[in-house]
Amino acid sequence: MAGATQPLRPHPEEAARLAWVDVAKGLCILLVVTMHATLGTGEVLGGEGFLHTVVAFAKPFRIPDFFLLSGLFLGRVIDRDWRLFADRRVVHFAYFYVLWVLIQSVFKAGLITADAVGAEGKLAAFGWHLAEAVVVPYSTLWFVYLLAVFSVVTKLLHRRVPPLVTLAVAAGLQMLPPIGLPLLLEEFCGRYVYFFGGTLFAEWIFGFADRVRARVGLALVGLAVWAVVEAVLVFSPTGLPDHPSVAGLPGVSLALGTVGALAIVAFASLMTRAGGPVTAALRACGRNSIVIYLGFFLPMALTRTLIAKSGVAIDIGLASLIVTVVAVTVPLAFERLVRGTRADVLFRRPAAFHIVPEPAKPRRAVPGLRPEPAPAP
Repeated sequence: MAGATQPLRPHPEEAARLAWVDVAKGLCILLVVTMHATLGTGEVLGGEGFLHTVVAFAKPFRIPDFFLLSGLFLGRVIDRDWRLFADRRVVHFAYFYVLWVLIQSVFKAGLITADAVGAEGKLAAFGWHLAEAVVVPYSTLWFVYLLAVFSVVTKLLHRRVPPLVTLAVAAGLQMLPPIGLPLLLEEFCGRYVYFFGGTLFAEWIFGFADRVRARVGLALVGLAVWAVVEAVLVFSPTGLPDHPSVAGLPGVSLALGTVGALAIVAFASLMTRAGGPVTAALRACGRNSIVIYLGFFLPMALTRTLIAKSGVAIDIGLASLIVTVVAVTVPLAFERLVRGTRADVLFRRPAAFHIVPEPAKPRRAVPGLRPEPAPAP
């Protein structure tokens, strides 16, 4: 895997050019939370609001870009021994997946009362549920599960299969028609091409972000053209039950996912160049994307339920926006509150769950530069 597998070790003066990665991750996590909050709120309140249009527009590139960004830094560790690789790319995700499957499941199953704990039948069912979560990704945590799977598959294929062959097969899998595969296989087929593409073309993608900042006018025109084409294809119906819009057709979906992911890279790169409070906020969300991703479900569900049961007449779009804001800000505030306490293990893997000790932190941290960034969503 020429180029992409070489360690990306930017000099400190290049730190600013990597800031766009955090901005792009911030955009992606906001789009993901918005999607869950909007669709859930619309279902509960029985209608749609303005955010449903945003969610539909972002559907072709929202998850592809997240996986592409997650694959960018795999080249740093893919040639390491399996022990270190497993610690960074498997145990890391497994720890958070198992922990938050337990947390989400307890709340969903209602096993937080003394009565529930004493109910043998319910406890047995809960045990089976946890066993199933080992092989079937659970709820919103499927993304964390798949990142570990993608990392292992990529390392197994590395230097054994020509990268272009892997890319071609991954693209073919993405274009498979719906055939009722188990969730894990279905999501693997639909998403792996973006993760592998992020790994394979990492250096080119970083170079693309540099070129965008150097040609702002051309980049803005390109983004405008992309947005128009994206909207036309997303909102053009086909009449087909499996692919209701043109954007979902085989081949078209792959193209829109790829181009849309690069559009987010370009947009994030331009925002980093411009700076400002919005960019800073997105960078903060990107740096804490795993905090938001792990923690958004509970405040989202609670806020949505409170709005639905309040009986107050409210615009569905506004309700969706409120749910989204709460779902993003509460995990960030909670992480800040528990930082340095025993509850910190909710968002940071403790030393006991490391196969290989973490490297010593540099004395002076350079903003935007992490020698080996944690592989977070």
